[in-house]
Amino acid sequence: MKNNFFGWVEIPVADMNRAIKFYDFVFGFQLSQQQFGDQCMAWFPNSSNENARGAGGSLVLHEDYIPSVEGTLAYISVPSGDVSEELRNVEIAGGKVLLTKTLIGEGLGYMALILDSEGNKIALHND
Repeated sequence: MKNNFFGWVEIPVADMNRAIKFYDFVFGFQLSQQQFGDQCMAWFPNSSNENARGAGGSLVLHEDYIPSVEGTLAYISVPSGDVSEELRNVEIAGGKVLLTKTLIGEGLGYMALILDSEGNKIALHND
């Protein structure tokens, strides 16, 4: 396979400013906000290295995008390399920790589950 299976991930939001503030604080980066017609998007940082793992993605504010704890679960590879660091910021930023740092399996790394500021269930992952 030439590329990773997933090419892009979109996370719905109800309040773009609140969501940007949450993700910027928890992960320690800055999202880039863009307007595409009637959709407001905030892009997650993306590697320019074509061999980088994972897929790009964004927050999306649009009437057809409804935040939810049910449905598809997006895994975010944490910038710190250890989900514990990002977990410390989740509740401070207005989210909730649903599952603390948990070993997935030998050689597969760790994961945690959070509820973001918009009500989406998101997984954090580190190798």
